[in-house]
Amino acid sequence: MKVAAIQHDVVWEDRAANFERLAPQIAAAAGAGARLVVLTEMFSTGFSLDVDAVAEPVDGPSTAFLVDQAEQHAVWVCGSLPERPEGEALPSNTLVLAGPAGQVHRYRKIHPFSYAREHERYEAGDQLVTVEVEGLRVSLFVCYDLRFADEFWGLAPATDLYVVVANWPESRRHHWQSLLVARAIENQAYVVGVNRVGEGDGLVYAGDSRIVDPLGEVLAAGARTEALLVAEVDPAQVAAVRERFPFLQDRR
Repeated sequence: MKVAAIQHDVVWEDRAANFERLAPQIAAAAGAGARLVVLTEMFSTGFSLDVDAVAEPVDGPSTAFLVDQAEQHAVWVCGSLPERPEGEALPSNTLVLAGPAGQVHRYRKIHPFSYAREHERYEAGDQLVTVEVEGLRVSLFVCYDLRFADEFWGLAPATDLYVVVANWPESRRHHWQSLLVARAIENQAYVVGVNRVGEGDGLVYAGDSRIVDPLGEVLAAGARTEALLVAEVDPAQVAAVRERFPFLQDRR
């Protein structure tokens, strides 16, 4: 299966502008043969803590955009967004995965970024999520989750590919690059890490998106500009690596 990472800029807190910018990029990814297309964290607003300005209801405009794009191009599309369920005081930073037949799966970020006080504005999730996408077992994570290896380890036996969407600042770019490769090597699985570029709320984002194979080799990488990264991933390769190097069974 081909997987696409769309490394894109974000117009701050302007959904309509971001939908307009992203639609042709998703079309290009589908045109390149991708079956799974990954956008960034908070793809439609940027990483805003002004929840009164950006929070949307379940199945709100950002989810509707993902669903429409998935159906229009007959692919799977995902990205995170600020979603507030009815009756909840705070929204969650929710990674929504939409499928070509109208499927919608949600992962709510388990680790809000307390360093930036995200935990004061967004409710933490409590459920890990793995979805089968056309025979590929895909586990979903958001940005800061990447620093917590235990969740990745726990899902490893049932995961072929980890998706990590992010707004990871340039000042810690080396951490981002290193941890993506580490998670792939540790768990003998593919990792698709998609980070934004540009500036938002005073922070600079360098991109550095990666598609990494189960041995830690980088199959595709982005730099500081918008880019479409495409690579082939194969669950049979995950199985072969784990059979050749049976490291997972030695965990305690």
